[in-house]
Amino acid sequence: MSSTRSSPGLTSLLMFCVLFSMGAYFTFAAVQGDFGIFRRVQVEAEVQTLRVELDALEAEVAEMRNKTRRMSDGYLDLDLLDMQAREILGMMRADEIIIR
Repeated sequence: MSSTRSSPGLTSLLMFCVLFSMGAYFTFAAVQGDFGIFRRVQVEAEVQTLRVELDALEAEVAEMRNKTRRMSDGYLDLDLLDMQAREILGMMRADEIIIR
């Protein structure tokens, strides 16, 4: 009697190879893919860098707002005005010494 069906061992081996390949592919995609673990770590590091940059920019904006308020009509800081004028015009009084 001759059987034309494939042997159970070959079918099991083929099924194992297919399932193993699919598992390996999905594992690789979970680690290396666009939404994988490595990409997530990279995005989190970028978020941290951008937060530090945002904090620095917010501090700079706060400083500019403070200087703008100090130079406004309602509150004029004469020392700040004098400092800005000297810096921009490059002028000094005769009795001053400039240290840089």
